[in-house]
Amino acid sequence: MDSDFRLIWKMKQGREDAMELFIRKYYDEIFRYCTCHCHDTQYGEDLTQEVFIRFFTGLSSYEYRGKTKNYLYTIAGNLVCDFHRRRREMPVERQLFEQKSGEGEALEQAAERVDMEHALAQLPEEFREVLILYYFQGLKLREIAEVLQIGLPLVKYRIKKAKKELQELLC
Repeated sequence: MDSDFRLIWKMKQGREDAMELFIRKYYDEIFRYCTCHCHDTQYGEDLTQEVFIRFFTGLSSYEYRGKTKNYLYTIAGNLVCDFHRRRREMPVERQLFEQKSGEGEALEQAAERVDMEHALAQLPEEFREVLILYYFQGLKLREIAEVLQIGLPLVKYRIKKAKKELQELLC
């Protein structure tokens, strides 16, 4: 029997220890995904917490069909889209005020990061998504195909095309 299936069954019975195990199992991965997409640790943490809140809120109607991780990524992806939608509506002055750089981060590294973030932001969503899942989340090609619900050849194509476009944007 699948460990996620057992955890979900126990969580549906109200077992808090199962909820803690579930969060421990997926928290870091979802946190990295959210932080990668919003480029801010604090917002990444807030979004990650919201992913688990939404999962637990809908737990009673959740039907286990395989990898729960895919469902968590779907929730996280929706929250990240909402985050960016709200961010676009925010005045530029407030965005600049809210951006913080790490204490030990060198100016050159910050400039390179801004260039990379800017280039990633210019990529079409389907290309940006596969790059983040592959390089920043460390997912395997097959896992990316499952998360995005697309075929493996399409994942390979998107990564190849995304790398090419990203290289052109950075040069």
